[in-house]
Amino acid sequence: MAEREHIGTVLVDAGLVTDVEMIRARSLQAETGDSLTRILVAEGMVGEVELAKILAGHMGVEYLSLNDVTIDPAAAALIPESLARRYAAIPIGFEDDALIVAMADPGNVLVVDDIRAITALRIIPRIATRSEIEEAIRRLGRYDDSVADLADLVGESAPEEDLSRVQAAVEEAPIVKLVNTLISRAVNERASDIHIEPGERDLRVRFRIDGVLHEIMSTPRSVSGAVVSRLKIMADLDIAERRVPQDGRVSLRVAGRPIDIRVATLPTIYGEKVVLRILDKEDAVLDLKALGFLPYSLARFERSYTKPYGAILVTGPTGSGKTTTLYSALNVLNDPSRHIITVEDPVEYRLPGVIQVQVNRKAGLQFATVLKSILRSDPDVVLVGEVRDTETAKIAVEAALTGHLVLTTLHTNDAASSVNRLVDMGVEPYLVASALDSILAQRLARRLCDRCKLAKDAPPEVVQQMGFDADGGPVTIYGAVGCKACTDTGYRGRVAINEVLLVSEEIQRMAVERRPSDEIKYLAVEQGMMTLRQDGMEKVKLGMTTLEEVLRVVV
Repeated sequence: MAEREHIGTVLVDAGLVTDVEMIRARSLQAETGDSLTRILVAEGMVGEVELAKILAGHMGVEYLSLNDVTIDPAAAALIPESLARRYAAIPIGFEDDALIVAMADPGNVLVVDDIRAITALRIIPRIATRSEIEEAIRRLGRYDDSVADLADLVGESAPEEDLSRVQAAVEEAPIVKLVNTLISRAVNERASDIHIEPGERDLRVRFRIDGVLHEIMSTPRSVSGAVVSRLKIMADLDIAERRVPQDGRVSLRVAGRPIDIRVATLPTIYGEKVVLRILDKEDAVLDLKALGFLPYSLARFERSYTKPYGAILVTGPTGSGKTTTLYSALNVLNDPSRHIITVEDPVEYRLPGVIQVQVNRKAGLQFATVLKSILRSDPDVVLVGEVRDTETAKIAVEAALTGHLVLTTLHTNDAASSVNRLVDMGVEPYLVASALDSILAQRLARRLCDRCKLAKDAPPEVVQQMGFDADGGPVTIYGAVGCKACTDTGYRGRVAINEVLLVSEEIQRMAVERRPSDEIKYLAVEQGMMTLRQDGMEKVKLGMTTLEEVLRVVV
């Protein structure tokens, strides 16, 4: 009681409450038996944040706002949710061999002792508001609950001779909860990839959100083996094999949504790195306008994929949205009058009415093998996931010349380079010239958050850099700010930046003559092609993205 009165005296001396309010609060405390600080907040006599800061200064404990802290799921999983709620305390991370715990009342030594006994770790208390702690517990609990319907989490049993300890660790509740929480959180935050990376002293987890990696947590390296083994069991991989890369796949449901995860392991000097590619079947944008095409570029592209035959190439680096763009075009073409067949590795989207074939390298089912069979199956439209070798390139080009519409992807830096790339792969120049109808080069830039983007006049040097007319008056561009809707990044989602090269008779002649790519590009621009940079700058002007983003993805 003396301690509570002492806290009351501190609050009165600090001017947060009056003597009359304190007398009333103590009267309510005597009636209800509740803590003095909770009564003061509940009655509106003092704000939660102000109270927490005063208590932090009085107790010599650091105050923190959980809204500004990334909570380590591995730490939070160390105490049960029911206990966290009862104690109004949540572990948020590690510091050397100690556990950092955010508490509403760090002065409660019984709570500190209980958490120390449960976790077998030294406790470093921090003070946070009760409402933020309860919200964090609720949020982490929701992540864990949402994976209750995960399909076939355990998978095949692994050999136990030399792996019994790993197997036992994998089945422990904290490891299962940690992996479930990571997957659910990644889906909730719209991550496309999860990177799990062992280091010399810790295990780092990063999410790729809107094309940029963000560090989510760092946890002691001791859990690395169990986490990696858990993921390998889910993907039906060999947990005993740690010397060679492995690939697998997991199909599951998170919060009722069907999710596919591609799992790839890579041996490193500190252990196995695991990358999980998340394919959210319900989150796929299969609308070309929604992808960010400008009306001018979209009209040019539509002229190509609505033709009955010819080859359409979509080029760009890995992760630039090539497959999504092709499927958006297929979505338009998909009707009962057309026979559409795809061959992919892997099949990323499921489209009703489309025949989709998965490459199986172990069984000898390669792109070229499948493509030969497809052409004997009377298709109207063929989608080839990627042209990777000479044989596939030749068959795809020949298919386009024999009355089929062929859509495929290629790894080149811009549209004009694709012509000579196919020739370099061994396809005759005259066949490339005759088969190609259009080439779309694409990049993905982060889209500005509509809720917090800030309009401003572009400085003269920026106007010049963007290629706009400096005499045309001020140019308005937008900057990233950051809010809760975009998790303080200033960006939410991505927008495609593209250039559409239509293969004219002049460009066909240049292809046959093996002219350099820069000459083909120069002619394409003369004939109306908007380059990647020009397209990006237009989207900066329209407030879809920022100049920094365009310069990040386009040379």
